[in-house]
Amino acid sequence: MRVGLVGAGGVAQRHARVLTGFEDVHLLGVTDVAPGAARALADTYGGRVFPGVAELLAAGPDAVYVCVPPFAHGPAEEAVIAAGVPMFVEKPVAVDLDTAERIAALVQRAGLRTGVGHHWRYLHVVQEARRLLADRPVRMVNGAWLDKVPPVTWWARRDRSGGPVVEQAAHVLDLIRLLVGEVAEVTAYGDGAPPPVDGADIDSVTAATLRFASGAVGTLAAACVLTWKHRAGLEILADGLALSLAEDGLTVRDADGERHLPADPDAARVAVDGAFVDAVRGVGDDVRVPYAEALRTQRLALAVAESARTGRPVALPTGPAARLTAAVADVGMTTDA
Repeated sequence: MRVGLVGAGGVAQRHARVLTGFEDVHLLGVTDVAPGAARALADTYGGRVFPGVAELLAAGPDAVYVCVPPFAHGPAEEAVIAAGVPMFVEKPVAVDLDTAERIAALVQRAGLRTGVGHHWRYLHVVQEARRLLADRPVRMVNGAWLDKVPPVTWWARRDRSGGPVVEQAAHVLDLIRLLVGEVAEVTAYGDGAPPPVDGADIDSVTAATLRFASGAVGTLAAACVLTWKHRAGLEILADGLALSLAEDGLTVRDADGERHLPADPDAARVAVDGAFVDAVRGVGDDVRVPYAEALRTQRLALAVAESARTGRPVALPTGPAARLTAAVADVGMTTDA
């Protein structure tokens, strides 16, 4: 299976390392707006350097990974979809909702195999949490991503990254959706003070309340004021059960006492790529976050960001993807998805 990469930054390098570790995968090549970065990746992991997405697609990849910053999503995905090539997209899938809705509609119309890099869903402790919650209604969830400003120039700009809720806390919001259900309404507040980084215009901290379609309630806290990653995860309360879940493990407290199950985030990063590769090859079907599912998490993250910006509640669709239906109709068809 020949894979092409669009983007050569840190996340693309991680995928290149994982993919080239699979016996049945060959890295066809890479393209990046910074040719030096593309050359460095190719020198390390093999493959050719292509001047653009069109040239990469012309070389006949079996799948393409789109690993670009949030603001750069859109054109690459449109080209890959038009070529009919299976596509893996790194999160967040866009910096805005219109781009994500448009790409989702095109994917739906093409019937394309897709995957999105929400690798936390491949943590085995997440499956254990789902098992424990299967017969207990969730009452409350508290999510948090308390971290630093990443060392990339675009991150502290709202129009480049979307801010901490969209770019970082999307992992937490995705698990909240998986384990608790769809959010019906959010109300959020940001502090209006950017972190001490040149050109920054994002909120340093954001606090949100979440009301779920099920009746459960929750909160989300996001911050980028530290010099270290302090905490990223969620706590769930159900009848007689308390779960504390993070990338490195799950702590369970119930009538039998407290126990801790460690997790392996590196294994999850391998598993998300392995599942996509197997699905493209037709030997597996374990893609847990196709593009349409990632769109729901994107809607939630952007709803939190919008509420923080305006100070007003934002409602979300909790049934079938209503806006996706309209968007697909706009490009020439209807769907029940």
